[in-house]
Amino acid sequence: MSEVWDNITTAQADPSVRVVIGTAVAALLLIAWRPVWRHTRQVVTIAHEGAHGLIAALVGRKLAGIRLHSDTSGVTVSRGHPTGPGMIAVLLAGYPGPALFGLGAAFVLSRGYPVALLWGLLLLLVLLLLQIRNLFGLWSVVAFGTLVFAVSWWGSEQVQSGFAQLLTWFLLLAAPRAVLELQHSRRGGGGRNSDADQLRRLTGVPALLWVGFFGLLTLACLALGVVWSGVLPD
Repeated sequence: MSEVWDNITTAQADPSVRVVIGTAVAALLLIAWRPVWRHTRQVVTIAHEGAHGLIAALVGRKLAGIRLHSDTSGVTVSRGHPTGPGMIAVLLAGYPGPALFGLGAAFVLSRGYPVALLWGLLLLLVLLLLQIRNLFGLWSVVAFGTLVFAVSWWGSEQVQSGFAQLLTWFLLLAAPRAVLELQHSRRGGGGRNSDADQLRRLTGVPALLWVGFFGLLTLACLALGVVWSGVLPD
């Protein structure tokens, strides 16, 4: 265990620009290729619902459980006042959540700690697992956590760093696509109970403006993540 702790607390050398760009391209393929996206999108749902749950706990609501579904939708149930700042904060957290998690990961990587990032992610997944209330959600979190654990425990430094880069890029790049899918669903007549539409009912601000806010925030996180990645010339 002392060796594991040393790996977590010891900074690694920065990866080459080629590795950073290569993992970004690989992440983009996982997002842009529809047959793969149908499966990899579940990671976005995990981050989305995890963000709902985290904020619900932080604002003092009682978290009653999280469900993840095979169509990559999900629901987080919390008990508390159905209106007010706390409920608004919970609804606001979902779509920006993956981007903000990705930005936090980019910050940790910019300091040279990919192993710490992976073990921190494992801790968050364990906490999330305690709130899962359906079998598919349980399978999804366990499968993703097993992959992260395997890389953290058995992967070489290069593999750990590359995987951390890939996951970070995936979250940063996937978050804007999820917002686009939200608006596409709303235009098609679906999504009436989406986060944006629930925010409209709570605040009176049009849902389209909330979608625009989600989009701008996810793009801002992506831009800052690119800056922290070191791929831009000084």
